[in-house]
Amino acid sequence: MAAMDIVKTEKLASRADEIPEQAIISSITAAVSEQRLPAGTKLGEQMLSDIFKCNRANVRRALSTLATMHVVQLRPNRGAFVSTPSPKEACDVFEARRTIERTLARSVIKNICLQDISDMRDTIAAEANARAQGDKPAELRLSRAFHMHLATIADNQVLERFLSELTLRTTLIIGLYNKVGSSSCAEDEHLGIVEAIEERDEERLLLLIDRHLNHLEAGLNFQHSAEPFFTLAEQLASTAD
Repeated sequence: MAAMDIVKTEKLASRADEIPEQAIISSITAAVSEQRLPAGTKLGEQMLSDIFKCNRANVRRALSTLATMHVVQLRPNRGAFVSTPSPKEACDVFEARRTIERTLARSVIKNICLQDISDMRDTIAAEANARAQGDKPAELRLSRAFHMHLATIADNQVLERFLSELTLRTTLIIGLYNKVGSSSCAEDEHLGIVEAIEERDEERLLLLIDRHLNHLEAGLNFQHSAEPFFTLAEQLASTAD
């Protein structure tokens, strides 16, 4: 491992006061959500143990939790890998997202306040700034944050947990079946959603959410598959910068 990698991974391993399992889960989900950790990447137990300065039992527990979130696949006699969604699974994920986000949207209309509107507009502006600067990880992170903010406003913790998992899986799908580094959400689509919420226009809001998710799904090319470009340490270490 290069000296720079060691420095970065030491920073990563010292993540505040998180227990080892949670540090591993947090870092892997963050890397997936920013398309730094592509589908199919092998997650070696010994490498993760070295990076996070913990024993392999901690690593196995973390990977088991990530498997229940469908972020990781555990393959007998082969180890753990970042999940590689099939085309059928990709379509199912988008169908589930449409159903859940439409349900959440109805509650958002009822619960929305002026501060929520302001916060969402701030997220959209930050997302646009990240896009303009070519900061793809930040753009993807903010795009997901926008959708999760809507779930928080809806105040349904069960659906919020489902959506958290589905948005991670969507990022994997887009990274796998779109061009490498492709954008996940269009700025004007997010703005339209906020405007519909602000106007309490439920019919328009549901239409825009459907259109938005349909647009993302239509951009998938199941003949395309991205390949990992960096080592596992490099992919995870960006969280420490």
